[in-house]
Amino acid sequence: MPSPLCPAIQLPMTSGGTFDTTALLGQTFVLYFYPKDNTPGCTTEGGDFRDSYAEFLAADCPVFGLSRDSIKSHEGFKAKQSYPFELVSDQEELACRAFDVIKTKKMYGKEVQGIERSTFVINRQGEIAKEWRGVKVPGHVAEVLAFVQTLK
Repeated sequence: MPSPLCPAIQLPMTSGGTFDTTALLGQTFVLYFYPKDNTPGCTTEGGDFRDSYAEFLAADCPVFGLSRDSIKSHEGFKAKQSYPFELVSDQEELACRAFDVIKTKKMYGKEVQGIERSTFVINRQGEIAKEWRGVKVPGHVAEVLAFVQTLK
């Protein structure tokens, strides 16, 4: 069975750029979805990607983080945490819905719609080579890196 194709998406990202999945064809990349800037789990996950980023680049695989936060929020979060990769803003949930990562969660006894922590590796052909959903942060980035290193 062929791998599903990565949806064509164009969204604003930090450093004034545009995240464009079509422009990334021919290159493997990681796209990780996280719930919210400046929260403990998301800060830890981003820090793990930051700390392994040189190894991702050595595997010719840039990393992009995505949440529903604004570019302004992302720029502050990125600077505060010294993330070397770009953060993508999906305030209208276009990518979130295309990748089906919006889920109903319970927060303080109420049901809310939020991002389920998920990571996707997109290969050079624009296919979703691997996905992780409902991610638990400890050890996750090492697992993603190990998979990416098998693609060389």
